[in-house]
Amino acid sequence: MSDSLPAGSPDELRALDESLPHGLLGALNKRMGITLTEISAERIVGTMPVEGNTQPFGLLHGGASVVLAESLGSIGSAVHAHPDRVAVGVDINATHHRSATSGTVTGVATAIHLGRTSTAYEIVISDEQGRRLCTSRITCALIPAKG
Repeated sequence: MSDSLPAGSPDELRALDESLPHGLLGALNKRMGITLTEISAERIVGTMPVEGNTQPFGLLHGGASVVLAESLGSIGSAVHAHPDRVAVGVDINATHHRSATSGTVTGVATAIHLGRTSTAYEIVISDEQGRRLCTSRITCALIPAKG
């Protein structure tokens, strides 16, 4: 069983996680220290340490924020699509509002659209004081799963 799922996750979600070679998180997210705390098609929450994910000036790297955002939106899309379809990202954008230099950031992905062939999520990343650091949006296409 993968350590990427929060305690008490449903059996169907565990089956999806175990069916993927690197679980729902994948190797990059594990390397970045991303932890999932809530997972459903409608809402996904995850955390990431600032330490180890900074740019040369010691600030949280904007690309790290985008990795967190894309991961959360893609995971929600995968949960929505499973088992008949697979989610693939087709568009992501991010607006960085402020920086962080330490602590942990939290991303909350909220579904905007859960369709048959596409999904869209808004992801808000905040610091430990609840200040918004980044707002992102991702769109995923849902393609037939290979059987």
